[in-house]
Amino acid sequence: MYKIGKKLAEAAEEIEKLKNIPKEVFIRAICDSIAGAYRKKMKLLSSDSIHAHFDEESGEIGIFVPKTVVQQVTDPAREIDLAQAQEYIPDVVEGEILELDVTPEDFAEFGRIAASTAKQIMTQRIREAEKLNLRDEFTQKQHSTMAGTIKRIEYTVRGQPNVVVDLGNFDVHIPMKFQVSKENYRVGNRIRVYILEYREDRRVPMIIGSHTHEDLVRELFELEVPEIEDGTVEIRSIAREAGQRTKIAVSSSSDDIDPVGACIGARGSRIQNVLSELRNEKIDIVRYSDDPVDFISNSLSPAEILTVALFDDDHGRRAEVTVAPDQLSLAIGRGGQNVRLAAKLTGWKIDIKEASEASSKKSASSFDENEDDLEEASGKEAQV
Repeated sequence: MYKIGKKLAEAAEEIEKLKNIPKEVFIRAICDSIAGAYRKKMKLLSSDSIHAHFDEESGEIGIFVPKTVVQQVTDPAREIDLAQAQEYIPDVVEGEILELDVTPEDFAEFGRIAASTAKQIMTQRIREAEKLNLRDEFTQKQHSTMAGTIKRIEYTVRGQPNVVVDLGNFDVHIPMKFQVSKENYRVGNRIRVYILEYREDRRVPMIIGSHTHEDLVRELFELEVPEIEDGTVEIRSIAREAGQRTKIAVSSSSDDIDPVGACIGARGSRIQNVLSELRNEKIDIVRYSDDPVDFISNSLSPAEILTVALFDDDHGRRAEVTVAPDQLSLAIGRGGQNVRLAAKLTGWKIDIKEASEASSKKSASSFDENEDDLEEASGKEAQV
C-alpha cells in the first residue's frame, strides 16, 4: 500500500463542506479512479475485479487485484505462480484465487495517460454526486418559496440576463421570462423565489426558479397570515401580472373572521410585509363568493358595478357587466388590466358596458328585482 497521509481525508472533508458531497462519495471516487488507471495501464478488462481501498486511520491507499494460482503463468496480470503464492499462504493450492496488493511504490509510474483516466473517472463521479444532490434538493423544495441572495447575473448567447440566486445548499436560476420586467436585479440583493422545475437537458443540470409565479404571492400570505396557515381563511384564486398588480380572492370558514381584514392586518401590517417583498406591487384583496354575480362584482373592485348578466353558451362562460359612465375607466383599468385580472381570477369572460344616465338609474333600482333588466345596459364595451 502507498502512504499518502491524511491529505485525502482532509480534501474529502473540504469537498463535503463546499459542495455538500459526502466525503465517503469523494473517497470512493478517488479509489475507483486509481483502480481505473491501473486497469488501463495493465490493459485489463472492466470485468476484472480490480479495486482500490483507502485506510483513513493509517492514511494508506492500495490497489488490489484477484489472481488465480497456476503452475505456469501465461497472464501475469491475472495469474500468480503456485510457488510464489505459497510464500503468502503455505497451504494454497492450484486454482485458488488470491486478492493481492499490487500497489506500485511510486504512483508516478501510472504515466500521463493513466493519470488522465483517473482524473476523468473522478470528475465524472463528483459530477454525478452533485447532480444527485441537486435532484434531491429540488424534490424536497419543489413548489415552495425560498429566500436567498443574488449571486451573479449571467447572459445567454442571445444577450438575455439569467439571474443566479444562492439559496445556501444550491443555486437557482431565474430565466428572463420568469423575471419581473421592472425589477432591478443586482448582485448581493436579497430575493425570494418560487422553485419551479429541474432541468437536466444540458451538461450542467440546474434548478429553475420564478419571480413571477402566482404561488409566490400565495406563500407570502401564508407566512404573514396565521388564519391562512391554520385553514380558517382560504385563498380561492390568484391572478397576477408580476411587478404591476395582483388580485387575490379569499374566503373564511368562520363567520367571526373577516377574510379580507385578516389578510390586511391591523393598520395594514400584514399586507405591508407582502408588499415589501414584492417591491410594492399593487394588491387587491377581494371577497370570494359561490355566487358568480357577487364574485364578479367583487373582482372588479374598486369599480362600483350596476348589473351583472351571466351567459353559458357555445362561446363559453361570459358575463356582461354594466357600470356608470364615471366608473367605466376604473372597471377596465389602465390598458384593460383590472378587467383582465378579474376575468382570470373568476374564470369568466367579462364584457363591460357603460350605461346611460337614465338606464343607470333604472338598473340601479331594479338590480334585485328583475333579471330581465340586466340585459338593457348599452353604450361603450370592453372585452377580455
